Amino acid sequence: MGNKLKIRCPVCKKKTFWEGNPYRPFCSKECKLADLYNWLSEDYRIKIFKEELKNERFKNGSKL
Repeated sequence: MGNKLKIRCPVCKKKTFWEGNPYRPFCSKECKLADLYNWLSEDYRIKIFKEELKNERFKNGSKL
């Protein structure tokens, strides 16, 4: 039992087990929902550079 994979919850940083955890990589339903809220409220963002956006639009036939 000592070889179970322990992980750290990305929201609250509490240590939890990977195996048998229905909310992984989070420690609880609350942390899972907090993470979802952060994405929906745009607290988390994926940075896209303007040049990448221009290239993507050009490939799709859109003009700026």
